[in-house]
Amino acid sequence: MKLLEATLQNIKSAADILKSGGLVAFPTETVYGLGADGFNEIAVSKIFEVKKRPTFNPLILHISSFEMLSEIASYSSDKIKILTDKFWPGPLTLILRKKDIVPYIVTAGLETVAVRMPGNSVALELINKLGRPIAAPSANSFSQLSPTKAEHVIKQIGNKVDLILDGGKCNIGVESTIIEITDNYNYLLRPGGIPVEDIENLIGPLIIKNSFKNNPNSPGQLNIHYAPNIPIKFYDQDVLEKYKHLRLGGIFFNRVQNNEYFSLTKILSKTSDLNEAASNLFSSLHFMELENLDLIFIESIEEKGLGIAIMDRVRKAVNKYI
Repeated sequence: MKLLEATLQNIKSAADILKSGGLVAFPTETVYGLGADGFNEIAVSKIFEVKKRPTFNPLILHISSFEMLSEIASYSSDKIKILTDKFWPGPLTLILRKKDIVPYIVTAGLETVAVRMPGNSVALELINKLGRPIAAPSANSFSQLSPTKAEHVIKQIGNKVDLILDGGKCNIGVESTIIEITDNYNYLLRPGGIPVEDIENLIGPLIIKNSFKNNPNSPGQLNIHYAPNIPIKFYDQDVLEKYKHLRLGGIFFNRVQNNEYFSLTKILSKTSDLNEAASNLFSSLHFMELENLDLIFIESIEEKGLGIAIMDRVRKAVNKYI
């Protein structure tokens, strides 16, 4: 494994690794991705092996141009153009009809493909240098914490990746919003880096699509995901006394509560900024994983704007320990 600063020369070296069938971890505006040449079935299969990811769980193809989009997918709804004009490059993933060039291993055997154009200069340059889409989920072990720094990638899968491009901390910090448009409905498959309200203002109401855990048509639909290795619960001051004999960590939105019970605390945003809170969520959990805690309590926040995506990630982490 090599860890290199994301310079132009190192991005070119990373593209050469991808062309030869290797794996590269790279920054995006959301989280770090574990990338392979999206048209190389053998290379893509390595992603599932490294992450221990179920093969029924589709990947996202990352593109750098609308020409690349027309090569891999088709669509008829005008709403797709409205969304891409507004939000690409950026943290929006769309479920579209795939073209034959897209391997079924990327789509988990489905006729649809998840596509996004990342809003990160390193990611876009890497895709351009490769000259084709990059298949990439988050660069972590399956169901564990998503990485928002290069050091998080090293901690989980560093010895299984050919190269990690260090582009600093991801500025959004939660994965992309995933949308599916059909003839009659607009579906929200995963809340993420673009607030639901911003999308609804453009194309109308979004319906939360109930997924079948063994047959998702996009990433992020499983009920257990994004979890630390330490048990995590929603903060409830009424039960703290029960756990006072344990070494507790507390993650709070804007101010610490009942500080005397906690060995370690983190605040997501002292100014109640949801963008800052989202950016700090996974990094706070990664930090607490290293601190020999017995249990993490995390405070619920209001589910509006990016708060919807934050609570989606926290709820799926908590689900692992229910």
